[in-house]
Amino acid sequence: MAEKTPFYNLHLQYKAKIVEFAGFLMPIQYSGIIQEHKRVRTTVGLFDVSHMGEIEIRGKKAVEFVSRVTTNDPGALAVNQVQYSAMCYPDGGIVDDLLVYRFPDYFFLVVNAANTKKDYEWLLQQVRSGEEVQVRNISSEVAQLALQGPKSEMVLQKIVDTDLSAMKYYWFTEGKVAGVKSIVSRTGYTGEDGFELYFTPPEAERIWRAVFSAGKDYEIEPVGLGARDSLRLEMKYCLYGNDIDQTTTPLEAGLGWITKLEKPELVGREALLRQKQEGVKRKLIGFEVEGQNFPRQHYKIYKGDQQIGQVTSGLFSPSISKGIGMGYVHSEFSKIGTPLEIEIRGKRIPGKIVETPFYKQATHK
Repeated sequence: MAEKTPFYNLHLQYKAKIVEFAGFLMPIQYSGIIQEHKRVRTTVGLFDVSHMGEIEIRGKKAVEFVSRVTTNDPGALAVNQVQYSAMCYPDGGIVDDLLVYRFPDYFFLVVNAANTKKDYEWLLQQVRSGEEVQVRNISSEVAQLALQGPKSEMVLQKIVDTDLSAMKYYWFTEGKVAGVKSIVSRTGYTGEDGFELYFTPPEAERIWRAVFSAGKDYEIEPVGLGARDSLRLEMKYCLYGNDIDQTTTPLEAGLGWITKLEKPELVGREALLRQKQEGVKRKLIGFEVEGQNFPRQHYKIYKGDQQIGQVTSGLFSPSISKGIGMGYVHSEFSKIGTPLEIEIRGKRIPGKIVETPFYKQATHK
């Protein structure tokens, strides 16, 4: 049985089209994907992201443990700082990508909804005998909203007891939102300025209504998973299960920047070092296609008569009015400007590899 988030009844009130996603009944759209996408790019939109997983890591050896199981360096984080990272299997394949939050005395990991159970079990397996580390899956105790768009600071500032103008991108604080104790994090999956709010499920409706009331002057709208996908793809943000999974490594996916191979201990380090020395055989690229065509996952990518890869994510971009996508191609064909063809419904449509992100947004604080 699919689970309902604490916002499920509100989604129905807002006439959302509900689908099953990652074991949850989630809104795919309300007014329409393009309308919601443009709302986030121009003013502000609110997303229910309570399906995401949250895992706490506590104990004397928490820093060493998180460093061993994640590719980035959690030791470099200041208290109240957030880091994008990944976890790898011993062969270098990706377990998941995630956010790592550093609190004064513990770490808080935010993982992908479909992977929560798998990630939690995998993390438990990584705890060494006698190691002073406690791993706890607290997903059911946490509700989460994402407020995203250029006006999000103005909206949230009306109902939060923290000076948001002083908060930098990828930092967080513990404060009160509409009088409710919350984690307020300047993060998001859209490429716009924005915040992610974490609080207990019984407070969900109160916070949702307070945010909507504060955002009325900016035409705030609820936004579903459909626009979440188009917004993240315009930024070339990876989606687990599409662009990255256990068969892909961070180096192939262009995530070398979050992969600190100089660390003495890291699950997957030997395999990744070997791949780095030998050179990756394929790379995740961004491409656009001509005309009104849009690519989809699993479509084939050609260079002349040779299939050089396949699409991992694709759609028609509402912001730049072009078909865009991501896909893995043989490394020798991965240069920006390389012409290629995507097979769409039996026809080969011309396209080319382009610089990403596809959409250039305002800079963050």
